[in-house]
Amino acid sequence: MRHTALPCPAQNAHLTRLPGMLTSPPMIELIIGGARSGKSALAERRAAESGLAVCYVATGQAGDGEMTARIAHHRARRPAHWLTVEEPLALAEALSKEAAPERCLIVDCLTLWLTNLLLGPGLDDERARLLDVLPSLPGRVILVSNEVGWGIVPINELARRFADEQGRLNQQVAVVADRVTLVAAGLPLELKPPRP
Repeated sequence: MRHTALPCPAQNAHLTRLPGMLTSPPMIELIIGGARSGKSALAERRAAESGLAVCYVATGQAGDGEMTARIAHHRARRPAHWLTVEEPLALAEALSKEAAPERCLIVDCLTLWLTNLLLGPGLDDERARLLDVLPSLPGRVILVSNEVGWGIVPINELARRFADEQGRLNQQVAVVADRVTLVAAGLPLELKPPRP
């Protein structure tokens, strides 16, 4: 796990609780949508509006020039004072370490995390760890994921397995989430509104 230390007084909020510090009751939110649908922007907007210290958990790895550009685009639009944690595999461990009542975590994204695991060992164990830890995390957690099941059935075995695993993961996270939002063309549609 790699931390990018940024000058943020609240980045160590889990170590010291200051009087009057804003906290949040536990809330898990899943934001799904297609590529370039606006799901990451919505997650970032909701995190900023929460008033909590924000920790951005990035799961992508820059394996080629196009992915390097995507990562740079995401970094450029994030506020400089947000803490960034880069964790491509051990997501449950990273969330357990970073979650706090006065913090909002953004996981961007479950799709890249799943891809990283699909290409190596440990998918079932890591997914089980994530699903076990999510309900117990303090503070707010916003998970971003792609909806890939609306297209045609892929022609090759790996692509079909990926689509199946992504669909299963989204369903499993949606069950434990307090709120689920679908984003299309930049417009959010509440699928599972938070309870009052």
